[in-house]
Amino acid sequence: MDEVWTIDVVAERFTEAARTARRLPRVAVQGYVSTWPVVAQSELEAYPDREKLYRLPPPSPKDVDLMLEVMQWVQVLELDERHLVWMRAKRYDWREIGKRFGCDRTTAWRRWKRDMQVVTDKLNAKAKPSANRL
Repeated sequence: MDEVWTIDVVAERFTEAARTARRLPRVAVQGYVSTWPVVAQSELEAYPDREKLYRLPPPSPKDVDLMLEVMQWVQVLELDERHLVWMRAKRYDWREIGKRFGCDRTTAWRRWKRDMQVVTDKLNAKAKPSANRL
């Protein structure tokens, strides 16, 4: 039998999808290249800078497939509900989410919980074998 989806599992999958999306390569305009030569760094220059932010390696194809699957799930939600779900997946604070939607943080949490339940119910409905099919 297929797995039973829970709100926690679905929320974790959304969080993983947001992490994967962040690890995707940046989109750049094609055709523009730098004409500067590659500079050989001295030993002191080669050490990493503490203030510099380093990007994570690109995601694996499996991670991208899982992210695309999660992106299909949000099609059952309205536009504002999608924004709410993705903001929480990106680990925004409930207070910031509440400001974005013009409500209290507990109201934002309740709406997020309801949206997660909608997605979970749709996934569980897909997983159940139809009673009409024999």
